[in-house]
Amino acid sequence: MLLTLSLLAACAASGSDVVDRAGRSAPSRGEPGVSGTVFGNFLVGRFAGEEQDTRVAADSLLSALRADPDLPDLIQRAFVASLLDGRADALRLARRLPDNASAQLVLFGAEVATARWDRAEARARALSRQGPVAALQPVLLAWSQAGRGQSDLAIATLRPLAEQGRFRALNALHAALIADLANRPREAERFVRLALTDQPDPTLRLAMLSAGILYRAGRQPEAARLLDQLSLSNDELALAVLEPARQVVLTQRAIQGPADGIAEAYVALGSAMRGQGLEEMAMLMARLALRLRPNFAPALLLLADTLAEAERLEAARETLSQISESDPLFGPAQLRQAGLLDRLGRSDEAEALLRRQAEALPNLPQPLTRLGDLQRRRGRFAEAAQTYDAAIARSQPVKPGDWPLFYARGISRERSGNWPGAEADLLRALELSPEQPFVLNYLAYTWADMGVNLERAKAMLEGAAAQRPNDGNIADSLGWVLFRMGQLPAAIAALERAVELEPRNATINDHLGDVYWAAGREREARFQWQRALTMDPEPAEAARIQEKLQNGLPRAVRR
Repeated sequence: MLLTLSLLAACAASGSDVVDRAGRSAPSRGEPGVSGTVFGNFLVGRFAGEEQDTRVAADSLLSALRADPDLPDLIQRAFVASLLDGRADALRLARRLPDNASAQLVLFGAEVATARWDRAEARARALSRQGPVAALQPVLLAWSQAGRGQSDLAIATLRPLAEQGRFRALNALHAALIADLANRPREAERFVRLALTDQPDPTLRLAMLSAGILYRAGRQPEAARLLDQLSLSNDELALAVLEPARQVVLTQRAIQGPADGIAEAYVALGSAMRGQGLEEMAMLMARLALRLRPNFAPALLLLADTLAEAERLEAARETLSQISESDPLFGPAQLRQAGLLDRLGRSDEAEALLRRQAEALPNLPQPLTRLGDLQRRRGRFAEAAQTYDAAIARSQPVKPGDWPLFYARGISRERSGNWPGAEADLLRALELSPEQPFVLNYLAYTWADMGVNLERAKAMLEGAAAQRPNDGNIADSLGWVLFRMGQLPAAIAALERAVELEPRNATINDHLGDVYWAAGREREARFQWQRALTMDPEPAEAARIQEKLQNGLPRAVRR
């Protein structure tokens, strides 16, 4: 993570004021903008940048810069905002920032886009050897050499780094891609095997690129097995490696030239940065990729994910809409669009989109699974259970990775009053994934609430708590089953721990009140019940708590 800091540190100064060249606060002169002053536009732009509203940030900072074009801090910030918003202004401003690593990547990309490979290679050699560029620099250099028609030199640049070093998988994959583009299938196969050895659980993109290379090298069964491993997941990304998308992955080269390869490298680094919580870095790398490869689906997915993380849901949805229907990632993008529509409060549109996807992909469970999830979140449990029925019917034969389907249907059945069906589903989920803590928790808590199978429920919850010791809901369930078993001291300890972990949970505070009352600590019990009422419990739960505040806890507790 420390390697990533230098790129953003170079992007924008951290001072809280815009100052002119003499060090004074910027005067309120200049053309009207969002706030009518240079300083006002700067403040608006900086705040918008912190909120990842790149459009407002770019508008405001560029407006301020037009009024006072030589403020160094303003140039830096306007450049970053322009780059993150995908604007052409980024290239113009990059020329004014010789010490900015991001600016140098923009200038390098301009040489690549115009096929000026000698100049691109010179810029690649001059890139910083520190920060994230240190990981990318050999790959960018090699692709520049490939652009000059020197595939042998490009592969030689990457070979020692592919065989050893910190970024073996990255360098091996790009050596394989260069060899594949040069129609050298045996050499491409050797490098791609190095990449897969270094990452035995490959990412989706690594698996897709590797499968295509293996397929062209005559290793069709092995290529199919690589994609089959990903297809076992019920995740939306599995759509990219299932028919009909699979044929595109296997038979069409994903890389048509050096610019495409460089864009791949940017997305790989951006995805790694997002995995470390560096959302702005991820967005920056996605934008760099899109400058070279417009409508590149992996870059658009990465950009949409970062926008959604910043709650810019409509911008994320619009980004996903740019993915072509012919792209293997179109299916996953549609499912993500539906999720964003639901979060935007447009559930009818989300449901309609999912139904269209279910019709377009009649043998795949993912669209129906997402539709069931939407219905369940909206409290439409009986409908959700029926939708999950159809999704499970599409999942035959059932695989271990299908446990979430049975778990979700079990919840829906339980909430719609079909406990026998729910219990069967939860037990089936545990057959498929025996140590799954969420299933253990849900089933054991429900048994405890019903006063049945208490010893088994206790053992299940102890196993779940061992896996997730800081999960307040599991601690609550364990305390509740201990209470049902009459083990009051242990129940109090578990529930007090649960309240520490989840202090704003109405149900957990209510449970602690019940156990206090059973232990004769009636004043503390009433305090916990009163606290629970302040935490927006569901109406039925609030009515039960009010009853206990008035009359105490019944001798036999049946919730």
